[in-house]
Amino acid sequence: MSSSEPTSITKEIPRAQLRAGVGRPPSAFRIGDPISGQSFVLIAVAVFALLFALWWAATVTGWVKPIFLPSPSAVWAKMTELAIDGTLWTDAGISIYRMLVGFLIASALAIPIGIMIGCFKTWEAAIEPFVDFVRYMPVVAFVPLTILWAGTSDIQKFVIIFIGTFFQQVLMVMDSVKRVPSDFVGLGRTLGMSETKILRRIVLPCALPGIWDTLRISLGWA
Repeated sequence: MSSSEPTSITKEIPRAQLRAGVGRPPSAFRIGDPISGQSFVLIAVAVFALLFALWWAATVTGWVKPIFLPSPSAVWAKMTELAIDGTLWTDAGISIYRMLVGFLIASALAIPIGIMIGCFKTWEAAIEPFVDFVRYMPVVAFVPLTILWAGTSDIQKFVIIFIGTFFQQVLMVMDSVKRVPSDFVGLGRTLGMSETKILRRIVLPCALPGIWDTLRISLGWA
């Protein structure tokens, strides 16, 4: 046996161990390691069940006073009472109405503005710094001002939801547009397409999944 043979055998041992799973971290700590859909659902349900059990235990044992955290049974009883007398449905309907109106107004303005500043650097320089500045301001700081501007009517609620949604949407739509590969735009120019056609037939289809995801996320904010 030559002197090189032990060395090659030694090199093969870690590879064999890796193939057999020896020395590998558990699946929960391997980056990008997939799990089955059933496992995903079971883990998610287990987490909710654990949190519910902790909530129940903390209230039943008296560790947390009801004034700070009511028990699950108390919450269920109150919710049932409000549902029976119609208060729950009335209040939920008003909240959904206000949320949808504010969200739709914000989205109708944010999408074209985000597309515009994502495509044209001149408009990005004019709009993006201001939007980026305002988005860091807490929405609750505008509550007193909006009451002075619009009173306590539904318009005031629309304005608050608009402020809390619009500025984030603009920047997220802009980022979705900027992620369109420049080669795609260059190909459109090579084919003699106008800027309008490039926007309509290349940029928008490529950015649409990201824009849709922006709407999905910002709906929760609204």
